Amino acid sequence: MSALKTVDWQWQNAVAGSVAGLATVAFSHPLDVVRTRFQVSDGRTSNLPLYKNTPHALWTIARTEGLRGLYAGFYPAVLGSTISWGLYFFFYSKAKERYSKGRAELTPGLHLASAAEAGALVCFCTNPLWLVKTRLQLQTPLHQNRPYSGLYDAVRTILKEEGWSALYKGLVPGLFLQVTHGAIQFTAYEELRKVVVEFRSADSEDDSSAVELLGHSVSLYSDDHTFYCISQNTIDYATLGASSKLAAILLTYPFQVIRSRLQQRPSKGGIPIYMDSWHVVKETARFEGFRGFYRGITPNMLKNVPAASITFIVYENVLNMLKYARRKD
Repeated sequence: MSALKTVDWQWQNAVAGSVAGLATVAFSHPLDVVRTRFQVSDGRTSNLPLYKNTPHALWTIARTEGLRGLYAGFYPAVLGSTISWGLYFFFYSKAKERYSKGRAELTPGLHLASAAEAGALVCFCTNPLWLVKTRLQLQTPLHQNRPYSGLYDAVRTILKEEGWSALYKGLVPGLFLQVTHGAIQFTAYEELRKVVVEFRSADSEDDSSAVELLGHSVSLYSDDHTFYCISQNTIDYATLGASSKLAAILLTYPFQVIRSRLQQRPSKGGIPIYMDSWHVVKETARFEGFRGFYRGITPNMLKNVPAASITFIVYENVLNMLKYARRKD
């Protein structure tokens, strides 16, 4: 019976994570396009327009490429984000469950290990989707190669011209990014969540659950049936999600720049712009300095900090609804 409950719980985490990821991408994709273009703008490539800042980039893309440009790479982004978040929450909850056996509560180190393990597994599964997304986002009217017409055409062309290994370009920095970023974000989220719950419980006379302490539970009714419960106060989830994301971004952003530069489409002669991660590091440090590793951080912050709030708001509320439905059954 306990094994069945465990499977149900992991399934609910996966569904909540997938819905959260989908909501996040739909909200923030234009900023993701701008961030990717800034990340690869090293001043030496000729197939990208020059943007002064984030508003100028958004205006220029909208004016010259239209809505299609602002949402370039949207389909692989939706697919990748939905799969990533679903798998991430699934693997993360499964790892936490495994590490919590015989323990009253998990230590910060075990939260870190759970998030790192989930990040590594997700990275292996989704790297081809992120590569295609990056390449579609970098396509502009200045692009020298025949543009990809979409997700399927991109995958087919990459396999034909570059082989299977090309789909895993950027895997090494991607692994570092997934493991460290997710580990920092979820560890910070769990620890901040614990602090808020302890603070609320100290002021509360009732022996309330963490969900009740983080947001007063409210039931939605029809004439005579309770449909589900959601969190009435989502400010806590938004604040916790944004704070944990901010810490993760600042510490791991250089890995994103390295990965994006590696995943660029080769020149017309088939020669890659960067050969490997170390080549990116050397060339970026040589020509751009420390600042080069943080190109595009402004649209990245504008995209990811509020997006993280949305993700955790949706995740927690969907999870609460699923938990209530399970109790009712």
